[in-house]
Amino acid sequence: MATNSKHPETVVLHAGYRSDPATNAVAVPIYQTTSFQFNSTQHAANLFALAELGNIYSRIGNPTCDVLEQRVAALEGGVAALALGSGQAASLFAVQNICHAGDNFVASTDIYGGTWNLFANTMKTMGIECRFVDPADPEAFRRATDARTRCYYAETLPNPKLAVFPIAQVAKIGRELGIPLIMDNTAAPVLCRPFDHGAAIVLHSTTKYIGGHGTSIGGILVDGGNFDWEKHKDRFPMLNTPDPSYHGAVWTQATKPMGPVAYIIKARVTLLRDVGAPMSPFNAFMFIQGLETLPLRMRVHCDNAIAVAKHLAKNPKIAKVIHPSLMTGEAKKRADQHLSRGYGALLGFELKGGADAGRKFIDNLKMFYHVANIGDARSLAIHPASTTHSQLSAEEQAQTGVTPGYVRLSIGLEHIDDILADLDQALAAT
Repeated sequence: MATNSKHPETVVLHAGYRSDPATNAVAVPIYQTTSFQFNSTQHAANLFALAELGNIYSRIGNPTCDVLEQRVAALEGGVAALALGSGQAASLFAVQNICHAGDNFVASTDIYGGTWNLFANTMKTMGIECRFVDPADPEAFRRATDARTRCYYAETLPNPKLAVFPIAQVAKIGRELGIPLIMDNTAAPVLCRPFDHGAAIVLHSTTKYIGGHGTSIGGILVDGGNFDWEKHKDRFPMLNTPDPSYHGAVWTQATKPMGPVAYIIKARVTLLRDVGAPMSPFNAFMFIQGLETLPLRMRVHCDNAIAVAKHLAKNPKIAKVIHPSLMTGEAKKRADQHLSRGYGALLGFELKGGADAGRKFIDNLKMFYHVANIGDARSLAIHPASTTHSQLSAEEQAQTGVTPGYVRLSIGLEHIDDILADLDQALAAT
């Protein structure tokens, strides 16, 4: 690591890399290669046996991806990371790394619609059960837990409900029961470090704020190195019993010389190796560029979003504005506890005219882009009930916070006057 700073503005520029050893290039090179030359047959054997770490094949690891992994791990306060082809791959790997057929995990109802579908349907076909609970009551996680529960899963700043998850409370419950909390921190990079509140694993869709410019698809999984997998042997057989897919390695034992990285090493050398969902070196390079300005962008994103929330709250056509800055009671308390550097750039609002008004508003926008994405430098808008959450039933949509008239905005970096002007003209014509 090129710096010991804990300030995110410094970490994103210097962690994990100083210059290219071959050329002294300051910018991280794009190592666009499939394979890497072995120094000898012994060197090759050592790499495959995990006797030493190094590059073998870009499906498993790549030097450009490695810099991104080190930098995001440092930003989150973790020990190691794994770059993947998408945020969806990160969500799948996060759970599947410790869950197999017959196991279950408990997930918050307040999650992205695509993740809900992955957990409720696709993972069900793998024999892994997801039990959804409402995070408004943290003890619901305890009640849903049994001997085959392997992890808890939630989003820091849930898209689209935007009620901050009680990370500290659920993490504490999990620690009492020997269950790690996995946090999707996609919507709150820099703003929140879930490891500081007891989470064990953090993931991001790097497609969003880390990339920041809507150019590349990717995901990343970060190991906090703070969960004792060996202590809870019975709950985590995939990490504590011989793995037939890798020479009978017992991951909690095989990785001890490397540090507390059993979880992330297993994810790399079994799931990534076998499923094959790597991040491309070019995309990793793009995410490194985005990461370098992430703390600066998040400040403007957050400032603009607060201004929009306050402005929309005064509009008579809007029934409700959903943004952490406007919440009260327990929801506001959780936001203040976990979001130390801003309330995020996502906000939602419910139009009094329902679904028709929501669609009409979207079609009336001129500057905002109508896209299925968040975290772009540009301002974005979407009507979730007819798009991102349309695969869910009406009941499931309601559980995730989507109503027929709900519109989600991802506030960008444009001048605030131009953002408000576009919203006002679209509302006036709705």
